[in-house]
Amino acid sequence: QVQLAESGGGLVLAGGSLRLSCAARGRTLSTDAMAWFRRAPEKEREFVAAIGWSGSTVSADSVKGRFTISRDVAKNTGYLQMNSLKPEDTATYYCAARPQTRPSTIASEYVYWGQGTSVTVSS
Repeated sequence: QVQLAESGGGLVLAGGSLRLSCAARGRTLSTDAMAWFRRAPEKEREFVAAIGWSGSTVSADSVKGRFTISRDVAKNTGYLQMNSLKPEDTATYYCAARPQTRPSTIASEYVYWGQGTSVTVSS
């Protein structure tokens, strides 16, 4: 059984930073694409960033220059470094993985999902 476990969320002041982690169990993600999505209160889930097997990345315009997605294959863990946080970044953040090498911005193309970690940015 594949499990993705997010951690690193919390409360932070605007302008601050957080690093989210996504640890995978039950499957080696070395050739999978991984991604982060988020859902703000009363809003639809939205794409944040994704990384492919080769290390290629794609990010939403709203986070470009502020968020960085990465992965540590040896640790079977993905990361989302979030800098210059804004109140509008407040959401539950979910990591996802799919058994394809190329990243995707489409949530339905991801097979494995974590339970989410909450991020609150206060002004």
